[in-house]
Formats: sequence, structure tokens, C-alpha cells
Amino acid sequence: MNFKINNISPKQPLRMMVLFALLGVLNSCYSFTGSSLTDEKTVQINEFPNNASLVNPTLSQQFSTDIQNRFVQRTTLKGTKTNPDILIEGEISDYAITPTTISSNTQTNPAGGVVQQAQNKLTITVKVHYENKVHPDSSFDRTYSDEAAFNSNLSQNEIENSQVKIVTERIINKIFNDIVANW
Repeated sequence: MNFKINNISPKQPLRMMVLFALLGVLNSCYSFTGSSLTDEKTVQINEFPNNASLVNPTLSQQFSTDIQNRFVQRTTLKGTKTNPDILIEGEISDYAITPTTISSNTQTNPAGGVVQQAQNKLTITVKVHYENKVHPDSSFDRTYSDEAAFNSNLSQNEIENSQVKIVTERIINKIFNDIVANW
């Protein structure tokens, strides 16, 4: 087999090399991660005790593990227990399941009547203390809260397996973005 390539000038390979070199220089000058953590190397994330009046027995351990994993997996920070550059700690201050308004979803019961489904709302609130020893002006104390609505016919086990994960994921996203993205 003979392949013949037409219309390629001798300057095109040189242009491609210059383009790739330029992209390499630009990439080294600009970080696409958007992280505000530039000089920090280590992080300590303490367990978040559940001090809410309604206690989910697994929430403290699960939340603490999930937030630790988020920072270790998505940043270059290394976990430590001694003299960290960043300290993150706090508490779960509220865990509540409350009824909400009747939803607009309707069903017809076997007798031909219309039944509106009631919904409940799970709300979790977390107080966070963030201390940055490298950049102390970035440190803060904030309260994060989020909620999820669900059908009132879910069992407590179903709520804890699905809704709690949704709400804690959202709260961890907010905390992570406030610390890492600093937007």
C-alpha cells in the first residue's frame, strides 16, 4: 500500500510544535482547578458530633467520614493529626423532620376520590469552624443548612438511607466550595 499525502507544507509541523509549546506554557501559568489553597499542605478534620435534639445514630460518623474523604480526594492536602495548616471542625446542631404543605401530586383512590399526598421535610444544620494557619484572614465560623422534601410514607430507614445522603452531600459541597473555591 502506498499512501500519498498532498498539500502539507513543511511549515505545518513547526506550527503544531509552537502551538503545543504555547499551550504548555499557558497551562503552567494558570491552574484550571480554581483552588484558593495554594500554600496549604495539610488538613485535620475532626469528628462532627451530633448535638441535635433528634439524633440519627449514624449521622456523625458518616458526615465526618464523607467530609474527610472530600478534602483528601479532591485536593492535594494530606491528612494529619498534628500541627495542620488547615483545621476543620464543628457539630451537627439540628436534625429535624417536619411536615410541609400538601403537595400538588394527586392520586385517585379505589373509591374514585382524589387524595393529595402529604410531604415531610428533612433539615440538617451543621456549624463549622474553619481555621487556616497559613492564611488566617480566610478562617471563619459559619452555619450551613439544607433540606430535602419527601413523601410522608417513607420509613425512618428509607429517610436515613436516601434523604440524609442528599442533604449531607449538599452541605459538604457548600463547605468545600467556601474553603477551596473561595468564590
